[in-house]
Amino acid sequence: MSLNIHRLFIFTTLIFVIYLSWHYMLFGMTMNMDPVATWQSSDIFLLFVMWAIMMAGMMLPSAIPVIMLIDKINQQQLSNQQSYTPTLFFVLGYIIAWSLYSLLVTFLQYWFHHLALLTPMMDSANAYFSAAILIIAGVYQFTPWKQQCLKFCRSPLAVISKGWKQGLRGGLNLGFTHGSYCVGCCWFLMAILFVTGVMNLQWILILTLLVLIEKIAPKGEQFSKFIGVLLTGYGISFLV
Repeated sequence: MSLNIHRLFIFTTLIFVIYLSWHYMLFGMTMNMDPVATWQSSDIFLLFVMWAIMMAGMMLPSAIPVIMLIDKINQQQLSNQQSYTPTLFFVLGYIIAWSLYSLLVTFLQYWFHHLALLTPMMDSANAYFSAAILIIAGVYQFTPWKQQCLKFCRSPLAVISKGWKQGLRGGLNLGFTHGSYCVGCCWFLMAILFVTGVMNLQWILILTLLVLIEKIAPKGEQFSKFIGVLLTGYGISFLV
C-alpha cells in the first residue's frame, strides 16, 4: 500500500468512526428516564456505552493531527525497516483511556441520581451543584496540571519520543498515554454536561468545538484560560 493511500485509509477510518459516533448521538442516544432506583444493570451498561461513544465522537476530531503524525512516523520507520507502532492500535489505546473515564462518570452519574442532584432528563437539579461543577471546571483551566496536559496534547512529540515502542502493545500503550493526558486536560470540561444535560446535543457540540480550539488553534493555552474565566463567571451566576 502506497504512503498516500495508507494515510487516506487512516484518515477515512477516523472520519467514519466520528460519523458513527455523531450519528448515534443524533439519532440513537436514549436512556431510561424512570427513577434510578428501578434501573437494572443493563441500564447502567447502556449509560456507559452512551458516555463511551459520546467521548469518542467529541475527542477524536481534536486527536486527528496527532494520529496522522503517528502514522507519518510509522511510514518513515517502515521505509527504513525499523520498528513501528501500528496507528490504529494507537487510536484504540486513546479510546480505551476515554472509555475508562466514561466508566468513572457512569458511576458518578448513577450516584448523582441517587442523591437527587440530577433530574430524570440528566441535567442538574440543584443550583449549588451546578455552581460547584462550573466553578471547579473554570478554576481547573488555570491549574498547572491542566496546562501541562494541554501542552502535551498540543505538542505530543515529547510523549511520542519517550513512549515509542514497537508492536501492537506499544501502539496501545502510546495511545493510552496520550489519551490519559487528554483526559487530564478535558475531564472537567466534560463534567459540564452534568449541568447542561448529559444528552444536550447543543452543549455536546459546543464542548467539542472548545476542545478542538484548545488543542489545535494558535494560542490555545490562552483560549483555555479565557474559557476558565467564562465558566467561573457562569458558575457564580447560579449563586446570585
